[in-house]
Amino acid sequence: MEALQEMEEAEQTPEDMISNDFLDDLETDVAVEEASVTSDESDFDWSSIDTSHLPSSYKTNSWQEKELLQLADHFFQQYTHLCPDRKPLFIHPLNECGVQKFVSTTVRPTLLPYPDMYYWSGCASFVCDYLIMEPLKCPITPPSSLYSSTTILKYQRGNCFDFTVLLCSLLIGAGYDAYCVHGYATLEMCSLDQTQELCPRLRKPPEVPEEEDPNKYRIKYPLEPQSQFELQQKAKKEEETESTQEEEREEEVVVEVDKPKRDPLHGLRVHAWVLVLSGKRKVPETFFINPFTGNHHSTTDECFLGIESIWNHRNYWVNMQDCRKGCKDLSFDLNDSFCWEIMLSESNKPSQLPTESSQKDTDDMEKEEIGMSFEMPLSWVAQIKVSCREYENPFSRGKKVILYDKAKQEKWAAYANEDGLVERLTVYADSDRTEVLEMKEWFKHREDLLYMREVNKQTQLITEHFKPGHPLLLKAHSYTSLEPETERTVEFYHTARVDGLWKRFENATEMTEYFVGREDFLHMRHTEFGERDQKMEKAGVTADANPRPIVQIKEYFHRNPEKPADEDIEERIFMVIDDVIQLTYHLELHDTIASKVVFCRVIGREKREDEIFLSRENTVKYQPWSSEKHKNMRRLYDLLWELRAEQKDLKQQVRDSEAEMLNILMVREDEEANIKLSVSIYSTAKREQQHEAMVLEEEQKGSQSSLEKESQHIGEEDESLAHHTATNSTM
Repeated sequence: MEALQEMEEAEQTPEDMISNDFLDDLETDVAVEEASVTSDESDFDWSSIDTSHLPSSYKTNSWQEKELLQLADHFFQQYTHLCPDRKPLFIHPLNECGVQKFVSTTVRPTLLPYPDMYYWSGCASFVCDYLIMEPLKCPITPPSSLYSSTTILKYQRGNCFDFTVLLCSLLIGAGYDAYCVHGYATLEMCSLDQTQELCPRLRKPPEVPEEEDPNKYRIKYPLEPQSQFELQQKAKKEEETESTQEEEREEEVVVEVDKPKRDPLHGLRVHAWVLVLSGKRKVPETFFINPFTGNHHSTTDECFLGIESIWNHRNYWVNMQDCRKGCKDLSFDLNDSFCWEIMLSESNKPSQLPTESSQKDTDDMEKEEIGMSFEMPLSWVAQIKVSCREYENPFSRGKKVILYDKAKQEKWAAYANEDGLVERLTVYADSDRTEVLEMKEWFKHREDLLYMREVNKQTQLITEHFKPGHPLLLKAHSYTSLEPETERTVEFYHTARVDGLWKRFENATEMTEYFVGREDFLHMRHTEFGERDQKMEKAGVTADANPRPIVQIKEYFHRNPEKPADEDIEERIFMVIDDVIQLTYHLELHDTIASKVVFCRVIGREKREDEIFLSRENTVKYQPWSSEKHKNMRRLYDLLWELRAEQKDLKQQVRDSEAEMLNILMVREDEEANIKLSVSIYSTAKREQQHEAMVLEEEQKGSQSSLEKESQHIGEEDESLAHHTATNSTM
């Protein structure tokens, strides 16, 4: 080894010496700068942790582990000899007890007994929420130590390698083909800086273009003839405009001041993340997981700049591919020996039959392979355990705050807030996050089944969303004020309602209701209100005794295919104050103007209850192409009677709708004033807390009642004593 080192030193050129000195100076400068910036985040002293209670596997190595370390040293020497220009491998760092451990044995596959931890998204979100991020001491070199996942979970903090090993252990336990990755990434990813990124909650799903079925029988029309000279001139103009635009962009880049400076350590910053290969657990495509954020990334993402090595609980691979273009062109076929150099030879590879001429050579090679074959020892890490209390409350600081581009996201544990708030997203108008545009809040375990609230700070519009099962069948409620007869929109779970109502809009002058799936094909009802009697309002009469007068009711119906078009009503208008009823019928395919029937009040005749005055000249109007049935006066008379009765029912339905809206406001005010959270039967910790609170409340009530009884008894004794003294004085 000494001779090899002397040869390498002799082969170094003056340029290499200068570049190494430059990198060393740059490394020290940036290390000092980042240490000063992150002094508040990394104030935890890892050297002071107690390791006396740890198992013996943490403090010593078995004979298999010692042999594995020898193989790792031999592999590392071969690697440095063949690739002298590459950085040292992260292969056997120290653990928390100061003992060298091979990185693959630090991975402990574990499946936690929680439903969300069976999926990669649940594992990733738990790791990034539960642990506090600590930056690497030196941003361009891997850490000298790698602690066990049990220690990391105990103190709830760690660097990117600690995050990665824990997440990889959980993913392998859940059945994923996951690997820890040692590589290089951008400054934003290494420092967990998401201020330039769009919040995932605000990302719109990609639009899937509708595929049109090609028709091979479609007529293909000849293309219009085009002049080649005109096309050439057009191309020249486009080239000129592009060149001018590029010049303008270059000028803008030079003038621009707010653009972030280029990172001097770009491509050198060490980072660790998780690689998930396709195949197992029906993963369709290979992807990366950033353990700091829990987000998945494509393998072609420009944030990942290169890979040195990967490992899991069974083996260790070194990347032999060129990473000048990042990870875009990398192949993740680990069986390809040209792309990946494996440390421990796998025995399940198919062997080729040798020829007779090289029988002796192959026998020697087989002996060497048998000697080289080595089975990975079991992990030295103890079983990873996460209690129910720790799983339900993953935030060590009470809550987690994430800053995005013009947005801020806050997260709390369940039951941390009395109103059930677990997440809040605030959207701002500027990058400095001073002017609030919108606020979204998510809730859990509320008895009123409210799970999300949106607040538009510009319009003051509040929209609440409910889960199925609310006593009033609410789905969404949009309002600016909880005062009656103000503008609001209420959505219902229409499948649970008898009338099929799914949305109702109301303000001071109108109310519109929308229906779905009704047998009478009604899909909309619009009601217009007039102004109340001002004399009764001044007298202090309540709104129930002085309702809003109904001016007009409109109803719209879908087409009923079982009826002819001129008998199937499309629009029905009841002008209550003017005493006019207008019917508009559906159109046939060949018709252009719909048939109409209008019943008007006779001018100069007083309106009487239970009386219908029908006149062909004054009260009925037909289009000339209407059906002959409409010209029968007896039928029109019966139809008018039916419409009068339905008008009464409609007015009562409108009053019921008004009463329902008032009831919704009263119920929502009471629910917000007395918020109650439900506790799942599977949450034993919360059940115990609830039981202790109930016992304490009962004890307080018992003590209060006993004090009241004692005071009452003392009062009775005082009264009897006073009465006795009074009787003695009279005697």
